Amino acid sequence: MKVGSLARALDDRVGGARFLNRAMRKAFANHWTFLLGEIALYAFVVVLITGVFLTFFFKPSMQEVVYNGAYVPLRGVTMSEAYASSLEISFEVRGGLLIRQMHHWGTLIFLGGIVVHLLRNFFTAAFRKPRELNWLIGVTLFGLVMLNGLFGYSLPDDLLSGAGLRILHGVLISIPLVGTYLAMFLFGGEFPGGDIIPRLYSLHVLLIPALLLLLIPLHAVVLTWYQTHTQFREKGVGNRQVSGIPFYPAFLAKTTAFLLWVTGVVALLATVFQINPIWLYGPYVPSTVSAGSQPDWYMGFLEGALRLMPPWEFTVSGFTVTMSVLIPALAAPGLLFTGLALYPFVERWVTRDNTVHNLLDRPRNAPKRTGLGVAGVVYYGVLWAAGGNDVISSTFDISLNATTWIFRVAFVVGPVLAYEVTRRLCLGLQERDRHTVEHGVETGVIVRGPEGGFTEVERPVTEEEQVALVPPASPAPPALTPAANGDVPPPAGRRIRDALQRSWSRD
Repeated sequence: MKVGSLARALDDRVGGARFLNRAMRKAFANHWTFLLGEIALYAFVVVLITGVFLTFFFKPSMQEVVYNGAYVPLRGVTMSEAYASSLEISFEVRGGLLIRQMHHWGTLIFLGGIVVHLLRNFFTAAFRKPRELNWLIGVTLFGLVMLNGLFGYSLPDDLLSGAGLRILHGVLISIPLVGTYLAMFLFGGEFPGGDIIPRLYSLHVLLIPALLLLLIPLHAVVLTWYQTHTQFREKGVGNRQVSGIPFYPAFLAKTTAFLLWVTGVVALLATVFQINPIWLYGPYVPSTVSAGSQPDWYMGFLEGALRLMPPWEFTVSGFTVTMSVLIPALAAPGLLFTGLALYPFVERWVTRDNTVHNLLDRPRNAPKRTGLGVAGVVYYGVLWAAGGNDVISSTFDISLNATTWIFRVAFVVGPVLAYEVTRRLCLGLQERDRHTVEHGVETGVIVRGPEGGFTEVERPVTEEEQVALVPPASPAPPALTPAANGDVPPPAGRRIRDALQRSWSRD
């Protein structure tokens, strides 16, 4: 009775019962691609739980100590408390190595899930009105998680992560006017300073996780529950109807099982596949650099940009501006994230499409958008592969200079070629869909006619298949006509916009 009275009192004041009732009946589309975002969500849960465990034992200090722990090869070596505590977690804390590797693998899967989920939303146009805010939040999450991964990767203070911090320091001091101050502020003095590990620790476990805990529920729960769920076209559904399963009990049971699967996969990877064996690298020494150093995959494109950039620099008023560091470190990620953030608004401006879209596009039905997306993937992929040009050169016995130039050419030509090939493939797939609608679906049944020839039996497409195969009609592009009050042409901005819309509509 008391519990029921409390529930009624809360419902009278905050309306929780009405919201809960509506939330339990919300329909979720049953397509497998909608699980991609859940991979990122549940990987974040694993990262969060394992991270809390690691904070109990990690010591974020650069105070030097003499190691006398369980790992015999490093006994008697002077190192920071951060590195010593990382070794202690790996060899002396019960389950410590498993949890540390689960944390690392979970982070990689978390970022991978974000990237795949983002690509799925881009290629299906899930970013259109009214989901622009959710798209911007997703891009922000991508940047924050990438940055937090870099900070966490640097905390053990081993030789490999120290090389990454050295690059970060070089990038900061290359920024004109404020670079030196930024580097001194972050590192607490001249490199390597004495405060960088404690400061990165505060950012890694406090500030950025707090932002993630704010943005992820907003992105995955609040806005998703408030808006109509997106879905692919099928018979009987539209912008106001959703075909799927209710949150309770069907989707809840399904997503709980998926949480267990993601956790199990992360634990299996951490058990079977070793990652980041910091004891093999040794403590960070500024005068030492390990051969073949490679960052985690999500930072590989920045490494590649630094390696491909020619050694350009110039002098202004006696000060040297090093473009060989400034451009790849700021322009490469700036182009990626700025392009992702602005694209929904640019496409809406070009197409003049201000309607609400709850139905998704098939990528083939938007050849230019799909081509731009694949061009972006190639842009990222070439830079990522270029981050290992020394390893490629050594493995395949190719000149390092030749390898670098191959990647430089691929960086320019690759995205353009990828755009055109993808666009033409999409047009070909559209033509195939039209042929299927007109002539029927191939059944695989071969019959022999009275004349002795063999033909395949085709059946007419069903209504359900036709809805998926036939894209909706695009709005007609505006005509370039003189103004109503005379022969004065429209403003230059409008003419450019009209030309862009006609070009976008014409494939």
